[in-house]
Amino acid sequence: MDKRFNNLFNLSEEEAIALLDTPQSQLKEGDSRYVAASHLINFSTDSSIQALIRAVEATEDQSLENRIVRRKSVESLGKLKASQAVSTIRKCLIEDDHLTVENAVWAIGEIGTTDATLLDEIVAQLDRKEQNHRVVIHTLAKLGHKTALDKIRTFIDAEDAPVASAAISAVCRFTDDYALMEKVVEFMFHPMVIVRRLAIQDLIDAQYIGAIHEMSRAPVSIAFRLRGIRFLSTVGHKAETLTFKFVRPYIEKTLLDHPDGLDLVHAYDVVPNLPFLIRELYQTDFGRCYLAVKTILEHYSEEAPEALFATYKEEAHNDYGAHFHVMKLFGWLKCADAYDLLVEALHNQAPQFQKSRAAAAIALGELGDLRAIPELQSSFTSPLFDLPYAILMALENLGDTNTHKLAKNHHNWLVKAKANSVIQP
Repeated sequence: MDKRFNNLFNLSEEEAIALLDTPQSQLKEGDSRYVAASHLINFSTDSSIQALIRAVEATEDQSLENRIVRRKSVESLGKLKASQAVSTIRKCLIEDDHLTVENAVWAIGEIGTTDATLLDEIVAQLDRKEQNHRVVIHTLAKLGHKTALDKIRTFIDAEDAPVASAAISAVCRFTDDYALMEKVVEFMFHPMVIVRRLAIQDLIDAQYIGAIHEMSRAPVSIAFRLRGIRFLSTVGHKAETLTFKFVRPYIEKTLLDHPDGLDLVHAYDVVPNLPFLIRELYQTDFGRCYLAVKTILEHYSEEAPEALFATYKEEAHNDYGAHFHVMKLFGWLKCADAYDLLVEALHNQAPQFQKSRAAAAIALGELGDLRAIPELQSSFTSPLFDLPYAILMALENLGDTNTHKLAKNHHNWLVKAKANSVIQP
């Protein structure tokens, strides 16, 4: 589990427990039991787990605020994989609040169980129309409860695409028949971004390595594509069915992240003006962002740098999504004046801006400024996968392969293979 974003609250374990134990009616202004329940995932101790259990068991307070805290506490217990909390979480399965039930199902999946009776209680949630059937199916598949196969199979043609996607993935995993997985592949190009993202997760869960090519073209954030392609590539590598030579183009095209390498699902009737396109860089649906980037490159290459500097100063410097797209555009537009901003982004240690570090590396390679070589080399030791790989790509663009020699025994097999593909004759 990626823990980079966990510890964002300035609370000790003792303070968080005390806050969570405070009745809702006695909270001081600015206090939040929800924050406390969220923060306790940083402390895998019996004290924290017992505090979260107490919060879940506090059912006498039926206020919306307490229900939200209980849901979050269930989620935190799942993240902590607190097996001692299963009996408490199990009681949530019969509640009327469908979001509490959903979190309980998910948490049991995270903690794990082989209790057939408990698993059947989860299966029973598929008969409750108000429940999130996707989470139920995903949990049953994760726990390998094959006796639920026939029940899950009834959802493969569900109108709700994420439910159908999860059901197909589960059925294929349970039967070892992957004939239907192409339907999940098609979901990666659905008009709704949530469907695209969840389809990638279902392809990962099914370890469907046949989706790598199409996944590299899916119009979703690079984070989703790269995670999926990296995972599936590693599955194929370990099984000795895929070589680095095969997966390399997909890894590098994804890291480059140019919109021309994607099958966009949105389109403009007429070319919008530049201010509109700049605002589109702030969209949460990256499919729309990529369309805007493509349009800027094709129609506004001369005017765009000034607009990008302006939006960076006003807002993008603090918006990690737009920041990412602005960094990439600086590179493709060969905007030499952006060199210092790109170097700053390359070295940015803030958790939410880590995606921009690799984007900045790629952009520096596009600029062709040899001053970037030592800057790139100094960031190579990052434990993240994408940044070292992107740095090797950028350094190749700049005509430098010395760092490749340092990576010939890298801990990540893809970075290692990338390095050795260059330094070996």
